[in-house]
Amino acid sequence: MDPNPLAALPRTDHLLDAASSLVARHGREDTRAALTTALEEVRAQVTAGAPIPVDLQVRLLQRAAGILGRVRAAGPVRVVNAAGVVVHTNLGRAPLSREAVDAVVAAAGYCDLEHDLDSGGRGSRGAHVDRLLADAAGAEAAMVVNNCAAALVLVLSVLAGGRQVPVSRGHLVEIGGSFRLPDIMAASGATLLEVGTTNRTRAADYRQGEDVAALLTLHPSNFSQTGFVTQPTLAEVAAVARERGVPLIHDAGSGLLRRPEEGPLADEVGLADALEQGADLVLASGDKLLGGPQAGLVVGRADLVDRLRRAPLVRALRVDKLRLAALNATLRTHLRGDPT
Repeated sequence: MDPNPLAALPRTDHLLDAASSLVARHGREDTRAALTTALEEVRAQVTAGAPIPVDLQVRLLQRAAGILGRVRAAGPVRVVNAAGVVVHTNLGRAPLSREAVDAVVAAAGYCDLEHDLDSGGRGSRGAHVDRLLADAAGAEAAMVVNNCAAALVLVLSVLAGGRQVPVSRGHLVEIGGSFRLPDIMAASGATLLEVGTTNRTRAADYRQGEDVAALLTLHPSNFSQTGFVTQPTLAEVAAVARERGVPLIHDAGSGLLRRPEEGPLADEVGLADALEQGADLVLASGDKLLGGPQAGLVVGRADLVDRLRRAPLVRALRVDKLRLAALNATLRTHLRGDPT
């Protein structure tokens, strides 16, 4: 028996000579990298005691072809969602309506993204959706960024950078991808001030803090607490915000535009309901709330939204033309009362 079975493995250069079709299709360097990976896998198997296959070269070339095929595959690719979860993060989140898809196709080429067709001058990309979103939520003003976490970072950095923001300990949530609210708040420059307890927080707890810039409440979309649990209503927290002369920010996450009068969602607080109960700004996820593209929705007081629009950070968080087109179409279906 060969004392060193690894010596029988072919060299990468020799394999490259036999992989001319892969080189022609994928290039020499990518093919070399794939062959190296395939060889390392076989080397590990042989070291563990596996015999060297008789047709080793054929297997190595097939393995390299498989590696290159995955690397070069077009994607994302269409899949069937059999998970039972409609808005599935791993499976592309909310599927777009036919109207939204058509709008994306129409905007894929040249479009009036930042061009005012009436005046012939420079326009605002926000003009395509901001007014529609404000009307849908019953808000004074609205704006859109790339996701809800970005909306929260923007709002806190502009309104509360370097200052305290009281948050109930029962609202210190972790959202998908291990992103935690305290981490997001730290990234914004705001100082988290924990109030209340995990299971019981009262409106009076929001009176804590000496250098408070805003109050923050969140909808615990991913979990629920039952039993010995107390959380104040939005209206109660809004009253404290008025006493303190600071805005109330409500992160609705997903939810509804407006809650129905009856049914299983009758107790949910929609965007319009949150504003009516005294929230100054309400944030939400466009795909989870509307069944549209991923986006961060901000609705509420016009003076606060205007401050957000003028922040330098907005440029880093803005939405591209394809998502704006899909969101525009999705909002129009909601305003017509027939979202499908």
